[in-house]
Parts: sequence; C-alpha cells; structure tokens
Amino acid sequence: MAEPVLAVAGLAKRYGASTVFEGVDLVLGAGEFVAVVGESGVGKSTLLNCAAGLDRIDAGTVRVDGTDVHALGESAQAVFRRHHLGFVFQAFHVLPHLTVAANVGLPLLLQHAPDPARVGAMLAAVGLAGFEARLPHTLSGGQLQRVAIARALVHRPKLILADEPTGNLDPATAERVLSLLVEQVREHGAACLLATHSRAAAARADRSVTLTPGGIEEA
Repeated sequence: MAEPVLAVAGLAKRYGASTVFEGVDLVLGAGEFVAVVGESGVGKSTLLNCAAGLDRIDAGTVRVDGTDVHALGESAQAVFRRHHLGFVFQAFHVLPHLTVAANVGLPLLLQHAPDPARVGAMLAAVGLAGFEARLPHTLSGGQLQRVAIARALVHRPKLILADEPTGNLDPATAERVLSLLVEQVREHGAACLLATHSRAAAARADRSVTLTPGGIEEA
C-alpha cells in the first residue's frame, strides 16, 4: 500500500491552558484534494502550520511522505519543506525587494535548480505573463496572491497547503487558481489541503472535512 502524502494522527495544539484543537486525524493520498472548513477561529490556519512544521504541536504526529516532520530539527525541517511542501499563506509573504519572477523562482533557486522557463510558464498559468520584472509594491492584492500561488507550485511539491488562496481574488481568477491547484494534484500526484471559508472553493475538492475543537468530522 502506498505511503500517504500526509498522515496526521492524534494532533493537538494548545496556547497555554487554551486548547485550539485536539484528536485530529487526517490522511491524504497522492492525487487527493481535501478542503478543511469550520467556524472562524477554530484553527484551520494553525492546522496547516502544524502540518508544515511551522507551529509546534502538543500531541500527535504529522508525517509527510513518510517523514515525521516534528521529529526533525529546525534546520532539517526547513530543508524538508523546501523540497516537499508548497505553502500558500493568507499574508502572501512575498519578498518586497525581489521581482515577481525572482519571488516565484525562489524555491527552484534554493534547490540549486533555477528554471526561468518553468517560472514563466507558471506565471502565465496564474494570469501574470509579462509581470516578471515587476516589484511587489506595484501589484494589487489579488496579483500578489497569484504570485504566492505560483511560487508555491513552481517546484512541484508533494504536499500543497493552501490557506484561503482565493480570498483576495475575483470569482473568475479564483476559479482559474482552483483549476491550477486541481491540475497540480492530478498531473503531478501531489496532495492538497485547502483551508477555506468559501463554499465554491470547497466544492472543487474531492472531499471536505470540518475542523472542530475535538477533531475532524467528515463533511
């Protein structure tokens, strides 16, 4: 049986005496697109951060492609994320002093495998052909979101973690971005975990799960 791309078991996250969630179990296989929905403040973004090893966990395990992410040291986690994960943050996290092309190409550069043609193709896929030389401060919020999405996908990661990726996009662009995520999952055997409030975005997933303080419920 193939190793799951993402296997979360018994996951708990607390801030002091306050429990965000506990008892979270979730498995994603290659080629699977899963949406996480739930009430505002329930911890959807925190769940994605825990899956990436960006937030410390208080119980449970997170395995990505067979590797226990939280058993790695900080440096090893960073290297692992660089090769295996693509993360679309709500806050974009583009580097202001780099051009659009340099921002998108950064994951490939960090892998010592720069590929301007792939960067150009990815920018075209998100509707930003011709924006390669632009700086982030000249872009709209929706355009910055598309830069962030292109950067998350350009190195063809095994696991895509997308935190409200369509929140700053008009409906037509949102549909285009969701189609791109689906394409990456289907064509490259990736898995995508999408945190969203959008019913339209959740409807594009293979299945939806609801995050509650007590764990995951199948929608």
